[in-house]
Amino acid sequence: MKQTESVLSTYTADVSGVCSALYEMGGMTVMHDASGCNSTYNTHDEPRWYDMPSMVYISGLSEIEAVMGDEEKLVNDICEAANDLQPRFIAIAGTPIPMMMGTDFPGVARMIERRTGIPSFGFATNGMHSYISGAGKALAAVARRFCPADLPAKRGDRLSVNLLGVTPLDFSVTGNVECMRQYFEDNGFTVISCWAMGSSWEELMQAGCADVNLVVSSCGLALAETLHQKYGTPYVVGAPLGEKFSSFLLQQAAQSARDKKCRNLLIQAPETVENQDKDIVIIGEAVCAGSLRCALESGFGARNVRILSPLEASAQLLREGDCFSAEEDDIFAVLQTARCIIADPLYRRAVRKNESVQFIDLPHEGCSGRIYRRNIPLLVGAHADDWFKKGF
Repeated sequence: MKQTESVLSTYTADVSGVCSALYEMGGMTVMHDASGCNSTYNTHDEPRWYDMPSMVYISGLSEIEAVMGDEEKLVNDICEAANDLQPRFIAIAGTPIPMMMGTDFPGVARMIERRTGIPSFGFATNGMHSYISGAGKALAAVARRFCPADLPAKRGDRLSVNLLGVTPLDFSVTGNVECMRQYFEDNGFTVISCWAMGSSWEELMQAGCADVNLVVSSCGLALAETLHQKYGTPYVVGAPLGEKFSSFLLQQAAQSARDKKCRNLLIQAPETVENQDKDIVIIGEAVCAGSLRCALESGFGARNVRILSPLEASAQLLREGDCFSAEEDDIFAVLQTARCIIADPLYRRAVRKNESVQFIDLPHEGCSGRIYRRNIPLLVGAHADDWFKKGF
């Protein structure tokens, strides 16, 4: 019962993470489920649903199919739809019921690929993990399977970069993605591709031409490692939030392009300052939250800022003293000592009885969905500094 959520909300699940990552790539994504996961995805997790078409479907798993384990119907239905639609690829993602059935998703994908001749992926998601897991696996799988080994020679003198881990679950559709791309273009970089929002398939397939990759969310870490193994492209971990930290990130990205070394900009802690008046806790995805912390430290001299990540977070993304836990008891324990909390408004419920806490709303699409979308601020570059000044 310790893992039961009685006060806080859960985050977008791994199956929706797969759909979100692949949404703009021209493939057909099938959730293997009775019905509910698809409605949750298109009403809460996918802000592009009503403005941009995509082949995202539900298998319509029935009770008798679940009991008997009949995968032939699933395979036949997907093959029939694929023959009509001719998608670039097929992806099948799991939900809790197939997990209990023991569905072999890679095996099902191999059957479908043999019958249709269309490249197919099987992701053994189960709805028990966050979108970070699903999106990370999907992005890395596409790069591993499709990005060509032979690439044309680089053109131009500008350094080039890929932005990795860009989904609306972390960045929404309120302008931050466009602003981030423009920020790099304005500061001497050519953005080759953005994985995976706002870039065509042809642009994604040119990812190996980049001089350096930038991991702007945890969703892009597995992809960065895949591209590093495939092309030797170094990567830098950090999002361009705050004027001073963004400038530092640009310098480090250029340095990595020259010396081919990977860099994590989030773990270097500043010197402590005695009598710090705020114990700040930032709740959210590890890379974005860590970049916000770096922006506060470099731009405002903040110290004693901790990250609380309820999502899957690699140990390399957190500092000593940070907390990774999705359990309410652990979250409440961390928040008891906080003087200031930066988090999605849904977390206000965790400290509603503590009037001494300053709470700064930072809506997160992967947490509260569309509820607070209109209140998501621009945070790229100096925009974050302006937002901090209003909040503090």
